[in-house]
Amino acid sequence: MTTTGRRALLTAGIAAAAATALPGCTAAEEPGPRKPGAAEVEAARVARAEAALRLRSVTASRSLLERYDAALAAHPALAPRLTPLRRSVAAHTKALGEGGTTVRPATAAPSPTATATASAGATASAVASASSPAPVAADPRTALNELAAAERTTSDTHTAALVTAPPEYARLLASVAAAGAAHAYLLTEGARA
Repeated sequence: MTTTGRRALLTAGIAAAAATALPGCTAAEEPGPRKPGAAEVEAARVARAEAALRLRSVTASRSLLERYDAALAAHPALAPRLTPLRRSVAAHTKALGEGGTTVRPATAAPSPTATATASAGATASAVASASSPAPVAADPRTALNELAAAERTTSDTHTAALVTAPPEYARLLASVAAAGAAHAYLLTEGARA
């Protein structure tokens, strides 16, 4: 009886070990969706915030680039003065959009309402900026002053974003904001010197 009891115990132990070692092999134990850890949730939140910040920064710089294009189209005689600044703004726009984090949902996708609202807002602002280019003043001096004001506004936008930007992106934003302030000076005061 002791032999049979030991064999039964040994057989039961092997069966239990096999069941725990191969949990995916049993039909009764189907794995459910894995809940994300706090670190994964935080990482996804930070990535979404950075992606939104990059989108706002790039959008502001693209709007400024469109202003340069409109001014150049309205006043071709200003091309020697505006072309180098426009090239710089184009490089800034590209740099602000590069290296962004890709937001991947860790487990569950964001709510459809939040996604639809964010998409609608981004689409509406993109359509508004694409469909209504900023009017350019007929007077070249006034057009330069308006372009300088747009540079200052964009520079202020980048400066305000420094508070929430991750360190590397904050350094880039600070550099672009400083360049924008220099451009504003060159468009107005720099011409007098």
